[in-house]
Parts: sequence; structure tokens; C-alpha cells
Amino acid sequence: MSRTLVREVLVLSVRSSGESNREATLLSAEEGIVRATVFGGPKSKLRAHVAPFHSGTMWLYRDPVRDSLKVTDFDVRSWRPLLRELLERSWAATAVMDTIRSSHGGGGAWPEALALADGTLDALELADADGAALALVRFLWKWADLLGGRPEMDSCGACACRLAADEVVWYFRRETAFRCRRCASSATAAASGASAGDADTLARFAVSGGARAWLRAVDGLDAKSCLRVAPDAVSAVQAKRLATEVLSEALGRRLASWDGWDAARR
Repeated sequence: MSRTLVREVLVLSVRSSGESNREATLLSAEEGIVRATVFGGPKSKLRAHVAPFHSGTMWLYRDPVRDSLKVTDFDVRSWRPLLRELLERSWAATAVMDTIRSSHGGGGAWPEALALADGTLDALELADADGAALALVRFLWKWADLLGGRPEMDSCGACACRLAADEVVWYFRRETAFRCRRCASSATAAASGASAGDADTLARFAVSGGARAWLRAVDGLDAKSCLRVAPDAVSAVQAKRLATEVLSEALGRRLASWDGWDAARR
């Protein structure tokens, strides 16, 4: 078994390890999330290359005794310097990295995960503040699909009726499903006498046809093309809420980084 590995990777994060070394967390198409040591001082060329948001071909040495990886070379294909020139881009890119780490690299669909992450970061370099927010929502929505946690948007989860494209529907968190207006009303009536401990039964919110149409549209486009497809303000808010709620259910928690720039603007 060869001790030298050549992998296409995205650098997710880097932290100090020891006095002068660093540990890089990487997403690779072959192994998902891996960690490797980067040796060298502050002026090391390799250390400068192995930085968050960078993508390319990496050479790794596997130490069979210590069961560890060491970075020996990195041919950076995408440096993405523009991500750091606009705060909203940087926040969105950081949220992408955080999501990938928190879901162990996409639940096994690593080639698709790497392609989605690379495409999103490339699009973020071109985005303005509003575009960065929408690019992140698209990423979260597609990431939920990779994890197998995305609900069916075209039919009611209760009666299985077809949902009209322009219909306002209700998303129920506990069921991770949409309900038509009639079934949502029935659920409200059934839970009207519920105790405070059963309040989660009514944990729901409305999603317009516009929000669903936008999510459906960007699902079939590459990330850069999505920057030219902007929803109305209400649909944008609803699309973000839906994407983050669905992914929160898949991960078991909500990540603070998803709301980074919203909190800063308030």
C-alpha cells in the first residue's frame, strides 16, 4: 500500500498544532473529511498555500505507525482572494465551511459534496451582499438533499394531494413535510386543546409559491447562474428559513454561522 496519496481537496480550516506546525481540516472526494499536519514556520510556502477556501491537488504522506497524514505539497488551483474583500462573502463562505465540517463532509457523497462546495465558493467570489446570502441559501438547500433530509415540495405530507405551484403551503418541523392549507387547518384544530408540552405539534410556518419556485429553479442551475435569479424579498426570507430549518433537523442543531451577517446588521 502506497504511503503517498494524491487528492483533490478543499481546505476547510487550519489551526495551530504544537509550537510551529498547523493541522488542516480538508474535504476530499475520496475520504471525505480528513486532517493532516502542515509542517513549517510562519514563512513556509506550504503553510501559506494551505489556507481556508483554497482548492487544488494535494500530496499527502501517510504514516502507518502514527496513523496520521502529513501535507508534503499543495498545487493550489483556486485561491479565491475575493472572498475576503467583502464581509458578506466571507461570512457566507465561513458558513459553508462550518456546514461541511458539522455534517462530516456530506454523509458519504463526497465527490458531489466537493463539487457543490467548490462551485458555491467560486460563485461567492462574484456575489454582492444580497447575492452572497442567496448563494448560501442555495448551498444549504442542496446540502440538505445530499444528506437525504429534504422534504417533497410538490405534495402534501398528510393527504398526498398535489400542491399548486402558486399555493401558500405550511411546513411542519416535526414531520419534516409540507401540508396543504386544508390539512394545516386540520392539524391546528386537532392541537387546539394540546398541553404546553405538546406545543411542538404546531411548530410550522408558511412557505409561498414564490419561495418554492425559486428553490426549485436554483436547484437545477449552477451556482454562478443562480446569482442572476433573485426572488422577491418575502420569498428570499422564507427560502432561507426553510433551508435552515430543514438542515437543522438533519444535523440535529442550528449553526450560528448561518445567521452571521443578519445578526451584525441588526
